[in-house]
Amino acid sequence: MIVGMGADNENVRRLVVVGHGPAAHRLVEVLRERDAAGTWHVTVIGEESRTAYDRVALTTHLEGADLAYPPHGDEVAVRAGERVTGIDRAARTVATDAGHEVPYDALVLATGSAPFVPPVPGADLPGVFVYRTIDDLDAIRDYARGRTSGAVVGGGLLGLEAARAVQGLGLRSSVVEVAPWLMPRQLDEGGGAMLRRHIESLGLDVRAGTPMSALEAGPDGAVASVRMADGAVLDAGLVVFSAGIRPRDELARGCGLPVGERGGIVVDAGCRTEDPAIFAIGECALVDGVVYGLVAPCFAMAEIVAGRLAQDADAVFEGADPSTKLKLMGVDVASFGDPFADRADGALGVTYTDPVARVYKKIIVSDDARTLLGGVLVGDAESYAALRAQVGGALPGTPDQVLFGGTEAAGGDLPGATVVCSCNNVTAETIRCAVSERSLTDLGEVKACTRAGTSCGSCVPLVKKLLDAELTAAGVEVSKAICEHFDHSRAELFDIIRASGIASFTRLVEEHGRGRGCDICKPAVASILASLGNGHILEGEQAALQDTNDHFLANLQKNGTYSVVPRVPGGEITPEKLIVIGEVARDFGLYTKITGGQRIDLFGARVEQLPRIWRRLVDAGFESGHAYGKSLRTVKSCVGSTWCRYGVQDSVAMAIRLELRYRGLRAPHKLKSAVSGCARECAEAQSKDFGIIATENGWNLYVAGNGGMRPRHADLLASDLSDDGLITAIDRFLMFYIRTADRLQRTASWLEDLDGGLDYLREVVMEDRLGICAELDAAMERHVDAYSDEWGDVLDDPERLRRFVSFVNAPETPDPSIEFEVEREQIKPLLQIGAPEAVGR
Repeated sequence: MIVGMGADNENVRRLVVVGHGPAAHRLVEVLRERDAAGTWHVTVIGEESRTAYDRVALTTHLEGADLAYPPHGDEVAVRAGERVTGIDRAARTVATDAGHEVPYDALVLATGSAPFVPPVPGADLPGVFVYRTIDDLDAIRDYARGRTSGAVVGGGLLGLEAARAVQGLGLRSSVVEVAPWLMPRQLDEGGGAMLRRHIESLGLDVRAGTPMSALEAGPDGAVASVRMADGAVLDAGLVVFSAGIRPRDELARGCGLPVGERGGIVVDAGCRTEDPAIFAIGECALVDGVVYGLVAPCFAMAEIVAGRLAQDADAVFEGADPSTKLKLMGVDVASFGDPFADRADGALGVTYTDPVARVYKKIIVSDDARTLLGGVLVGDAESYAALRAQVGGALPGTPDQVLFGGTEAAGGDLPGATVVCSCNNVTAETIRCAVSERSLTDLGEVKACTRAGTSCGSCVPLVKKLLDAELTAAGVEVSKAICEHFDHSRAELFDIIRASGIASFTRLVEEHGRGRGCDICKPAVASILASLGNGHILEGEQAALQDTNDHFLANLQKNGTYSVVPRVPGGEITPEKLIVIGEVARDFGLYTKITGGQRIDLFGARVEQLPRIWRRLVDAGFESGHAYGKSLRTVKSCVGSTWCRYGVQDSVAMAIRLELRYRGLRAPHKLKSAVSGCARECAEAQSKDFGIIATENGWNLYVAGNGGMRPRHADLLASDLSDDGLITAIDRFLMFYIRTADRLQRTASWLEDLDGGLDYLREVVMEDRLGICAELDAAMERHVDAYSDEWGDVLDDPERLRRFVSFVNAPETPDPSIEFEVEREQIKPLLQIGAPEAVGR
């Protein structure tokens, strides 16, 4: 491409792109790659004051994310903040509101779409917004200050994102959807109903199946409420419309180009309009009677037009994969293939519903159950990438195997034509060829080369599997990088932080990584920093790195409330402390339950109540039980030799000693322990991460056991240890695990993955084979010496206490969406109407 050369140079042609959204940006970038001869001089005219940015991640703008796409370079002329007002097809020029006329040899209309605002009374009131651009979000954020309630009209993809944003601004939020269930274009009724349960449990009010009749003003003339067709009235000091889109086809209409009956610029399979010099791509284009609103088909159109401009006459648009995966307020939601295929004859729907875990899975197969046609996943979408890649092909197992796991394809098993990244239309074969032909060795290189995983990111796990399979087949050592932002595994990052004294994520990523980090590496690094004693987890930058429960030092429950779990070391508690727990539960109206870990959980606390509850508990001598953290939970015990006629050692005293020693110890995953006073094993020590069983001569130490979905019996590490010898062995075992395990890896799978297994572990921690036992001992002593109760520290710090509010603009206001009913003389979350019935467990 040549700067400053126009029509006077016969070797250079002029391309004008109207609009500068994601599709336009993709078009220009692909054309720059393919137009090596510099045939086209490109001018991009966009009416927004900003250049192109990532609309898929629009909501993250409110969290401070930088959404801007990389600039095109000096060879592309970009006119931001300038609107094209007309097209002269005869003269081949476009006119702008700045008074310019810009000539073209080829014109691409990438004007996108406009939000659809239903024609209801009050839609033009102050306080009513649409949800489409960064400017829209800035206006919503500014207007939300001082208001307490909001409503979003539209329960589709963007509508739920908008509802999340409104709730995040501190407003009670309602979602109004005219269809009977949420996300009706992507989910079937069962999936939509399960999503509703999730959304309502997080404090949003969902009104589905009933249209609104009007927006009503308050005394100040601004919107104050939404009136529903059934007469219900919703408080709403702010209303956001996100009820669909309409193609921006006004320029095409103005110059006489054909448009669809319901809008959209008519184009052929090459995305060319009736005028051979004019193309249309993205949400403004109508292809075979369809306007596409997802990023994948918009990018596909951009690449086709880039191909046509680069003399690839065979480039055609062959439709689009409607699959989608997203995380809405922590809820995984996905659909792939045709999620409604079972409405037709010759297809079968196989459904699994777990209303307790709030998981809904549905796959649709051919009538012979051999071909996968589509599916819906809500609450657990881990298998999405592999299943989407299998659509149209052989079912990778029986339907029940597909629903319950264990059939996910390895990278090397996928057919080459399988589309792995539907956003960018990247096949498995494209990725394999890129890895082998260009000697790519890490995920970042694959993403940069193929664009796979660079849009929504849902295909990244499968892309990584393909990369690993190719490298393994070629005899290349597979990278254990924790994510694309670091070239190191979690264990390597641990050693880097330990050796260098780095105390912040920012410094770590600046010196040893790249980019800004992600949801994988940030919590992992936060855990490492906590394990190495780098201050309180809510201190400064560390607070932003934590997982969900750590943000409020409590476990989030299904209805948006939190549980309070004070530590009860070894399960031993005095009557006085029992009374305190009872009084706290009574005074705050909490549900109480004795747990399998021999302590008492208090459920139903609102976030603004947590400091007051913990003030009472801390004053009575309690500490945080760390039920919310990846850390030591409990050390169970039987009564041991003190009371039991079969006990041979004082199991209670040992359990208390261990729990007080390892309390607050942050690890790759949660840690559980138990101490049994004899071989009868009443404390179930052999199902714990580290379990102790008394013998006549001391203690036997068992490690790497767990219950859960994959129970594992613990292995005997050492026998007949003395009290001090047992403590030393556990110290070293835990610190070696913390130092070397992968992120979110329990001790059971860690030991299974450890080269040399149990024998090697025994050599390291009992025989000091690596010469690191002194380091492990010292690390544990530093933890013990530095321990401080997290909740006690919060209560003493006014700045940390400021985060414990339901609404930032009304700190003392409780969330009115949280309701309870009474069962067996205790509260429980109010049953939500419309929850799906269980189809099968």
